[in-house]
Amino acid sequence: MCNNNNNDACKCLAEILAVINVLQQNACTSETCLDTCDRGFLGCGANSLNCNTRPIMLYLCNGTPLAMPTEKDDTTTNATSTVFRVEKVEGCCCTLRVLTANEEGAAYPYSATNSFFTVNLNCCCSLRCLSDTYIECI
Repeated sequence: MCNNNNNDACKCLAEILAVINVLQQNACTSETCLDTCDRGFLGCGANSLNCNTRPIMLYLCNGTPLAMPTEKDDTTTNATSTVFRVEKVEGCCCTLRVLTANEEGAAYPYSATNSFFTVNLNCCCSLRCLSDTYIECI
């Protein structure tokens, strides 16, 4: 799949990311809890009403996690993050929002940033889903 311009090559990741995007838009819950990326609901049962995001990590074909700047116009700190929120999926292109880790003891593990990017899924080979959570200001 790496650097393959064949749109069928990215289908696996694109389909899962599209499901995650729909779930985040609908933010629905269910009573069962299968901890997989394509689980049909956010959270783990009826007690997870606050979940609105399934944070993800993408890995490049060499096994390195994809990292992006945490700020749109970051010229001073060069801070990056490897955790993202799916915002849009079209074919092999996926628009992601960069998330930053909150300090220990915060109510939720991540915060949304104003940094967005589009990735060609043909350049990625694996996806890791993190625990569903609530992200403020999305």
